[in-house]
Amino acid sequence: MKVPFLDLQAQYRALAPEIQAVIEPVMQAAAFVMGPALGEFERNFAAYCGVRECVGVASGCDALLWALMGCGIGSGDEVITVANTYIATALAISFAGAKPVLVDCLEDSYEIDPEAVRKAITRKTKAIVPVHLYGQAADMDAILNIAREHDLKVIEDAAQAHGALYKGRPCGSIGDAGCFSFYPGKNLGAYGDGGAVVTNDVELAHKIRMFRNYGQSEKYVHETFGWNSRLDSLQAAILNLKLKYLDQWNAARRRHAESYRRGLAGLPVWLPTEMPGNRHVYHLFVVRVPRRDDLLSFLREREVYCGLHYPIPIHLQRAYRQLGYGPGSFPRAEALAKEILSLPMFPEMTDEQIAFVCDGIRAFFETRM
Repeated sequence: MKVPFLDLQAQYRALAPEIQAVIEPVMQAAAFVMGPALGEFERNFAAYCGVRECVGVASGCDALLWALMGCGIGSGDEVITVANTYIATALAISFAGAKPVLVDCLEDSYEIDPEAVRKAITRKTKAIVPVHLYGQAADMDAILNIAREHDLKVIEDAAQAHGALYKGRPCGSIGDAGCFSFYPGKNLGAYGDGGAVVTNDVELAHKIRMFRNYGQSEKYVHETFGWNSRLDSLQAAILNLKLKYLDQWNAARRRHAESYRRGLAGLPVWLPTEMPGNRHVYHLFVVRVPRRDDLLSFLREREVYCGLHYPIPIHLQRAYRQLGYGPGSFPRAEALAKEILSLPMFPEMTDEQIAFVCDGIRAFFETRM
Protein backbone atom coordinates (compact mmCIF):
# COMPACT_ATOMS: atom_id res chain seq x y z
CA MET A 1 0.00 0.00 0.00
CA LYS A 2 1.18 3.52 -0.80
CA VAL A 3 0.22 6.23 1.69
CA PRO A 4 0.88 9.81 0.55
CA PHE A 5 1.54 12.52 3.08
CA LEU A 6 -1.31 14.50 1.54
CA ASP A 7 -3.77 13.59 -1.22
CA LEU A 8 -5.21 16.70 -2.82
CA GLN A 9 -6.36 14.72 -5.84
CA ALA A 10 -8.76 12.71 -3.68
CA GLN A 11 -10.39 15.89 -2.45
CA TYR A 12 -10.68 17.27 -5.97
CA ARG A 13 -12.27 14.08 -7.28
CA ALA A 14 -14.98 14.36 -4.63
CA LEU A 15 -15.67 18.01 -5.44
CA ALA A 16 -14.95 18.21 -9.17
CA PRO A 17 -18.52 18.88 -10.42
CA GLU A 18 -19.09 21.52 -7.74
CA ILE A 19 -15.72 23.14 -8.42
CA GLN A 20 -16.51 23.45 -12.10
CA ALA A 21 -19.92 24.91 -11.27
CA VAL A 22 -18.48 27.74 -9.14
CA ILE A 23 -15.64 28.50 -11.56
CA GLU A 24 -17.90 28.84 -14.59
CA PRO A 25 -19.70 32.06 -13.49
CA VAL A 26 -16.36 33.74 -12.82
CA MET A 27 -15.15 32.73 -16.26
CA GLN A 28 -18.37 33.84 -17.96
CA ALA A 29 -18.28 37.22 -16.25
CA ALA A 30 -14.50 37.57 -16.72
CA ALA A 31 -14.47 39.02 -13.21
CA PHE A 32 -11.07 37.61 -12.35
CA VAL A 33 -9.74 40.28 -9.96
CA MET A 34 -11.73 41.96 -7.16
CA GLY A 35 -14.91 40.41 -8.52
CA PRO A 36 -18.13 39.49 -6.69
CA ALA A 37 -16.79 36.08 -5.67
CA LEU A 38 -14.17 37.74 -3.48
CA GLY A 39 -16.72 39.78 -1.55
CA GLU A 40 -18.92 36.74 -1.06
CA PHE A 41 -16.07 34.67 0.33
CA GLU A 42 -14.90 37.49 2.60
CA ARG A 43 -18.38 37.84 4.10
CA ASN A 44 -18.75 34.10 4.61
CA PHE A 45 -15.30 33.57 6.08
CA ALA A 46 -15.75 36.53 8.44
CA ALA A 47 -19.01 34.97 9.63
CA TYR A 48 -17.33 31.58 10.03
CA CYS A 49 -14.60 33.14 12.17
CA GLY A 50 -17.10 35.19 14.17
CA VAL A 51 -15.64 38.59 13.22
CA ARG A 52 -16.85 41.70 11.43
CA GLU A 53 -14.22 41.89 8.68
CA CYS A 54 -12.26 39.62 6.36
CA VAL A 55 -9.80 40.87 3.75
CA GLY A 56 -8.57 38.40 1.13
CA VAL A 57 -4.92 38.77 0.14
CA ALA A 58 -2.36 36.93 -1.98
CA SER A 59 -0.81 34.68 0.69
CA GLY A 60 -0.59 33.93 4.37
CA CYS A 61 2.74 35.74 4.57
CA ASP A 62 1.14 38.85 3.05
CA ALA A 63 -1.72 38.56 5.54
CA LEU A 64 0.77 38.77 8.42
CA LEU A 65 2.66 41.61 6.75
CA TRP A 66 -0.40 43.78 6.12
CA ALA A 67 -1.80 43.09 9.60
CA LEU A 68 1.49 44.18 11.16
CA MET A 69 1.70 47.29 9.01
CA GLY A 70 -1.94 48.09 9.63
CA CYS A 71 -1.24 48.00 13.36
CA GLY A 72 1.55 50.53 12.88
CA ILE A 73 4.46 48.12 13.24
CA GLY A 74 7.60 49.30 11.45
CA SER A 75 11.23 50.29 11.63
CA GLY A 76 12.79 50.15 15.10
CA ASP A 77 10.01 48.00 16.54
CA GLU A 78 10.33 44.50 17.94
CA VAL A 79 7.78 41.73 17.48
CA ILE A 80 7.89 38.55 19.54
CA THR A 81 7.15 35.17 18.00
CA VAL A 82 8.17 31.55 18.45
CA ALA A 83 11.31 29.88 17.10
CA ASN A 84 9.63 26.65 15.93
CA THR A 85 7.39 27.97 13.19
CA TYR A 86 7.54 28.28 9.44
CA ILE A 87 9.87 31.06 8.39
CA ALA A 88 7.02 33.09 6.83
CA THR A 89 6.05 34.24 10.34
CA ALA A 90 9.43 35.87 10.85
CA LEU A 91 9.73 37.09 7.27
CA ALA A 92 6.52 39.10 7.56
CA ILE A 93 7.91 40.83 10.65
CA SER A 94 11.14 41.59 8.81
CA PHE A 95 9.39 42.91 5.71
CA ALA A 96 7.34 45.24 7.91
CA GLY A 97 10.67 46.73 8.96
CA ALA A 98 10.60 45.34 12.50
CA LYS A 99 12.91 42.92 14.27
CA PRO A 100 11.71 39.39 15.02
CA VAL A 101 12.41 38.51 18.65
CA LEU A 102 12.23 34.76 19.05
CA VAL A 103 11.26 32.73 22.10
CA ASP A 104 11.07 29.03 22.91
CA CYS A 105 8.04 26.78 22.83
CA LEU A 106 6.29 24.75 25.50
CA GLU A 107 7.39 21.17 26.06
CA ASP A 108 3.92 19.59 25.86
CA SER A 109 1.95 21.47 23.21
CA TYR A 110 4.90 22.92 21.17
CA GLU A 111 3.07 26.26 21.22
CA ILE A 112 4.70 29.57 22.15
CA ASP A 113 5.74 29.81 25.82
CA PRO A 114 3.92 32.77 27.41
CA GLU A 115 6.48 33.17 30.18
CA ALA A 116 9.25 33.33 27.61
CA VAL A 117 7.24 36.04 25.86
CA ARG A 118 7.01 38.03 29.08
CA LYS A 119 10.77 37.85 29.61
CA ALA A 120 11.51 38.95 26.04
CA ILE A 121 9.58 42.24 26.23
CA THR A 122 11.63 45.44 25.93
CA ARG A 123 10.73 49.09 25.47
CA LYS A 124 10.87 48.44 21.71
CA THR A 125 8.32 45.61 21.75
CA LYS A 126 5.14 46.52 19.90
CA ALA A 127 3.41 43.21 19.15
CA ILE A 128 3.20 39.49 19.79
CA VAL A 129 2.56 36.99 17.01
CA PRO A 130 1.42 33.71 18.60
CA VAL A 131 1.37 30.82 16.14
CA HIS A 132 -1.45 28.28 16.38
CA LEU A 133 0.91 25.51 15.43
CA TYR A 134 -0.21 22.27 13.75
CA GLY A 135 -3.91 23.12 14.20
CA GLN A 136 -4.08 23.90 17.92
CA ALA A 137 -4.41 27.29 19.59
CA ALA A 138 -1.65 28.89 21.59
CA ASP A 139 -2.45 29.88 25.19
CA MET A 140 -4.32 33.02 24.20
CA ASP A 141 -5.51 34.00 27.69
CA ALA A 142 -1.92 34.21 28.87
CA ILE A 143 -0.81 36.03 25.72
CA LEU A 144 -3.65 38.56 25.91
CA ASN A 145 -2.95 39.25 29.59
CA ILE A 146 0.69 39.99 28.79
CA ALA A 147 -0.33 42.18 25.85
CA ARG A 148 -2.73 44.21 28.00
CA GLU A 149 -0.08 44.74 30.68
CA HIS A 150 2.34 46.15 28.12
CA ASP A 151 -0.05 47.74 25.58
CA LEU A 152 0.98 45.37 22.79
CA LYS A 153 -0.84 44.28 19.66
CA VAL A 154 -1.64 40.58 19.23
CA ILE A 155 -1.68 39.25 15.68
CA GLU A 156 -2.56 35.57 15.43
CA ASP A 157 -0.78 33.40 12.91
CA ALA A 158 -3.66 31.02 12.21
CA ALA A 159 -2.25 29.62 8.97
CA GLN A 160 -2.62 26.07 10.32
CA ALA A 161 -5.74 26.57 12.39
CA HIS A 162 -8.78 26.99 10.13
CA GLY A 163 -11.73 26.03 12.32
CA ALA A 164 -9.71 25.44 15.49
CA LEU A 165 -11.30 26.70 18.71
CA TYR A 166 -9.83 28.16 21.87
CA LYS A 167 -12.33 28.00 24.72
CA GLY A 168 -15.13 28.14 22.19
CA ARG A 169 -13.67 31.03 20.19
CA PRO A 170 -12.41 30.54 16.64
CA CYS A 171 -8.69 30.95 16.14
CA GLY A 172 -8.08 34.24 14.37
CA SER A 173 -10.90 36.04 16.20
CA ILE A 174 -9.16 36.45 19.56
CA GLY A 175 -6.39 39.01 19.04
CA ASP A 176 -6.34 42.30 17.16
CA ALA A 177 -6.20 40.36 13.88
CA GLY A 178 -5.97 36.79 12.66
CA CYS A 179 -3.98 35.76 9.60
CA PHE A 180 -4.73 32.74 7.45
CA SER A 181 -3.00 31.00 4.59
CA PHE A 182 -5.01 29.18 1.93
CA TYR A 183 -2.04 27.31 0.47
CA PRO A 184 -3.45 24.16 -1.18
CA GLY A 185 -2.43 21.80 1.62
CA LYS A 186 -4.14 23.77 4.39
CA ASN A 187 -7.36 22.57 6.06
CA LEU A 188 -9.06 25.19 3.89
CA GLY A 189 -6.89 25.31 0.79
CA ALA A 190 -7.15 27.11 -2.53
CA TYR A 191 -5.87 25.86 -5.88
CA GLY A 192 -2.93 28.22 -5.66
CA ASP A 193 -1.68 30.75 -3.13
CA GLY A 194 -4.03 32.86 -1.07
CA GLY A 195 -4.55 34.32 2.37
CA ALA A 196 -6.79 36.50 4.50
CA VAL A 197 -6.82 38.78 7.52
CA VAL A 198 -9.83 38.65 9.83
CA THR A 199 -10.55 41.28 12.48
CA ASN A 200 -13.22 43.17 14.37
CA ASP A 201 -11.32 46.43 13.75
CA VAL A 202 -13.04 48.16 10.83
CA GLU A 203 -10.29 50.75 10.44
CA LEU A 204 -7.60 48.08 10.36
CA ALA A 205 -9.53 46.19 7.67
CA HIS A 206 -9.79 49.42 5.64
CA LYS A 207 -6.01 49.90 5.81
CA ILE A 208 -5.35 46.32 4.72
CA ARG A 209 -7.74 46.69 1.78
CA MET A 210 -5.64 49.64 0.64
CA PHE A 211 -2.33 47.85 1.22
CA ARG A 212 -3.41 44.87 -0.89
CA ASN A 213 -4.46 47.06 -3.83
CA TYR A 214 -1.70 49.59 -4.47
CA GLY A 215 -2.77 51.83 -1.60
CA GLN A 216 -6.07 52.71 -3.27
CA SER A 217 -9.11 53.86 -1.34
CA GLU A 218 -10.94 53.98 -4.66
CA LYS A 219 -9.81 53.52 -8.23
CA TYR A 220 -6.83 55.76 -9.01
CA VAL A 221 -7.00 57.41 -5.59
CA HIS A 222 -3.91 56.29 -3.66
CA GLU A 223 -3.98 57.19 0.02
CA THR A 224 -0.85 55.29 1.02
CA PHE A 225 1.84 52.96 -0.27
CA GLY A 226 0.52 49.57 -1.24
CA TRP A 227 1.23 46.47 -3.24
CA ASN A 228 -0.46 43.99 -5.55
CA SER A 229 -1.60 41.39 -3.02
CA ARG A 230 -5.14 40.46 -4.02
CA LEU A 231 -6.93 37.15 -3.58
CA ASP A 232 -8.21 36.48 -7.09
CA SER A 233 -11.84 35.70 -7.83
CA LEU A 234 -11.29 32.10 -8.96
CA GLN A 235 -9.55 31.23 -5.71
CA ALA A 236 -12.26 33.03 -3.73
CA ALA A 237 -14.99 31.06 -5.50
CA ILE A 238 -13.19 27.77 -4.80
CA LEU A 239 -12.62 28.69 -1.15
CA ASN A 240 -16.23 29.72 -0.73
CA LEU A 241 -17.33 26.28 -1.91
CA LYS A 242 -14.80 24.46 0.24
CA LEU A 243 -15.77 26.46 3.32
CA LYS A 244 -19.06 24.53 3.44
CA TYR A 245 -17.07 21.33 3.99
CA LEU A 246 -14.44 22.63 6.43
CA ASP A 247 -16.10 21.45 9.64
CA GLN A 248 -16.78 18.05 8.09
CA TRP A 249 -13.14 17.73 7.00
CA ASN A 250 -11.88 18.86 10.40
CA ALA A 251 -14.07 16.27 12.09
CA ALA A 252 -12.50 13.61 9.85
CA ARG A 253 -9.04 14.80 10.83
CA ARG A 254 -9.96 14.50 14.49
CA ARG A 255 -11.22 10.95 13.92
CA HIS A 256 -7.99 10.06 12.15
CA ALA A 257 -6.02 11.49 15.07
CA GLU A 258 -7.86 9.20 17.47
CA SER A 259 -7.19 6.23 15.19
CA TYR A 260 -3.50 7.09 15.23
CA ARG A 261 -3.56 7.30 19.02
CA ARG A 262 -5.08 3.82 19.26
CA GLY A 263 -2.77 2.36 16.63
CA LEU A 264 0.39 3.76 18.20
CA ALA A 265 -0.49 2.96 21.82
CA GLY A 266 2.32 1.23 23.68
CA LEU A 267 5.06 2.36 21.29
CA PRO A 268 7.90 4.76 22.20
CA VAL A 269 6.11 7.55 20.37
CA TRP A 270 5.27 10.90 21.96
CA LEU A 271 1.78 11.68 20.68
CA PRO A 272 0.31 15.19 20.26
CA THR A 273 -1.11 16.79 23.38
CA GLU A 274 -4.52 18.42 22.97
CA MET A 275 -4.58 21.19 25.55
CA PRO A 276 -7.64 21.76 27.79
CA GLY A 277 -10.25 24.03 26.22
CA ASN A 278 -8.93 23.50 22.71
CA ARG A 279 -10.48 21.93 19.66
CA HIS A 280 -7.46 20.77 17.69
CA VAL A 281 -8.07 20.46 13.94
CA TYR A 282 -4.93 18.45 13.19
CA HIS A 283 -3.61 20.28 10.19
CA LEU A 284 -0.64 18.09 11.00
CA PHE A 285 -0.37 15.00 13.21
CA VAL A 286 3.09 15.47 14.66
CA VAL A 287 4.74 12.83 16.82
CA ARG A 288 8.13 12.76 18.53
CA VAL A 289 10.25 9.66 18.14
CA PRO A 290 13.80 8.47 18.82
CA ARG A 291 15.90 7.87 15.70
CA ARG A 292 13.53 10.03 13.69
CA ASP A 293 15.56 10.05 10.50
CA ASP A 294 15.92 6.25 10.53
CA LEU A 295 12.16 5.87 10.98
CA LEU A 296 11.52 8.36 8.19
CA SER A 297 13.68 6.31 5.82
CA PHE A 298 12.11 3.04 6.97
CA LEU A 299 8.60 4.32 6.29
CA ARG A 300 9.60 5.72 2.92
CA GLU A 301 10.84 2.27 1.91
CA ARG A 302 7.32 1.02 2.68
CA GLU A 303 5.88 3.90 0.60
CA VAL A 304 4.58 5.76 3.62
CA TYR A 305 5.45 9.41 3.10
CA CYS A 306 5.88 11.74 6.07
CA GLY A 307 6.96 15.34 6.59
CA LEU A 308 9.14 17.42 8.92
CA HIS A 309 7.58 20.58 10.37
CA TYR A 310 10.16 21.97 10.84
CA PRO A 311 13.70 20.53 10.59
CA ILE A 312 15.54 23.82 11.26
CA PRO A 313 14.24 26.38 13.78
CA ILE A 314 14.20 29.98 12.58
CA HIS A 315 17.12 31.07 14.76
CA LEU A 316 19.39 28.49 13.10
CA GLN A 317 18.45 29.50 9.54
CA ARG A 318 21.19 31.33 7.64
CA ALA A 319 18.70 34.03 6.69
CA TYR A 320 18.46 35.03 10.36
CA ARG A 321 22.07 34.85 11.46
CA GLN A 322 21.99 38.59 12.07
CA LEU A 323 19.63 38.12 15.02
CA GLY A 324 22.58 36.80 16.99
CA TYR A 325 21.07 33.56 18.23
CA GLY A 326 22.94 30.28 18.02
CA PRO A 327 22.73 26.61 18.99
CA GLY A 328 21.38 26.28 22.51
CA SER A 329 19.38 29.53 22.41
CA PHE A 330 16.04 27.71 22.37
CA PRO A 331 16.64 24.15 23.60
CA ARG A 332 13.06 22.92 23.37
CA ALA A 333 12.64 24.07 19.78
CA GLU A 334 16.00 22.55 18.87
CA ALA A 335 15.16 19.22 20.50
CA LEU A 336 11.84 19.10 18.64
CA ALA A 337 13.52 19.74 15.31
CA LYS A 338 15.53 16.54 15.73
CA GLU A 339 12.62 14.33 16.84
CA ILE A 340 9.36 15.47 15.25
CA LEU A 341 7.71 13.56 12.42
CA SER A 342 4.50 14.58 10.67
CA LEU A 343 2.48 11.49 9.79
CA PRO A 344 0.14 11.38 6.77
CA MET A 345 -3.01 13.37 7.52
CA PHE A 346 -5.85 14.38 5.22
CA PRO A 347 -9.63 14.04 5.53
CA GLU A 348 -9.96 11.36 2.86
CA MET A 349 -7.60 8.91 4.58
CA THR A 350 -8.95 5.40 5.04
CA ASP A 351 -8.80 3.22 8.13
CA GLU A 352 -6.60 0.85 6.14
CA GLN A 353 -4.09 3.58 5.36
CA ILE A 354 -3.87 4.64 9.00
CA ALA A 355 -3.42 1.03 10.09
CA PHE A 356 -0.67 0.58 7.50
CA VAL A 357 1.19 3.64 8.83
CA CYS A 358 0.88 2.40 12.42
CA ASP A 359 1.98 -1.10 11.43
CA GLY A 360 5.04 0.37 9.76
CA ILE A 361 6.02 2.32 12.86
CA ARG A 362 5.46 -0.75 15.03
CA ALA A 363 7.60 -2.84 12.68
CA PHE A 364 10.40 -0.28 12.91
CA PHE A 365 10.52 -0.43 16.70
CA GLU A 366 10.27 -4.22 16.72
CA THR A 367 13.03 -4.82 14.16
CA ARG A 368 15.32 -1.78 14.26
CA MET A 369 15.47 -0.74 17.91
